[in-house]
Amino acid sequence: MGTPQRPLSPHLGIYRWQLTMALSILHRMSGVFLSVGAVVMVVVLAAIATGSSQFETVQSWLAHPIGLLLLVGWSFALYLHLVNGVRHLIWDAGVALEKNTANRSGLFVIAFAVLATAATWALACEELV
Repeated sequence: MGTPQRPLSPHLGIYRWQLTMALSILHRMSGVFLSVGAVVMVVVLAAIATGSSQFETVQSWLAHPIGLLLLVGWSFALYLHLVNGVRHLIWDAGVALEKNTANRSGLFVIAFAVLATAATWALACEELV
């Protein structure tokens, strides 16, 4: 007597990737990344409160190319999480749930996050010059 064939439960190997699916996963990932960024912010504030030498050390870490990449990533995560969260609130109200509208709003979320991140860093770099 063999084992009965059971249906597979849905998983990522079965589903066809869609924009809304990817943004849902990115929303969760950006929330985790923002939590890590909050810890870094606490370290920065503690360094400011502790003294100039500690702040200079933390500032040199963040000025390193990897630190700058993390800062850009955190700002992108902030904008993505913010706008995608508003999108989810709109969906919770039962609005804009149609497939085409959901896809367009997803493209808007990505475009806004990219443009807002670029604008933020353009302004930040302008201030440094």
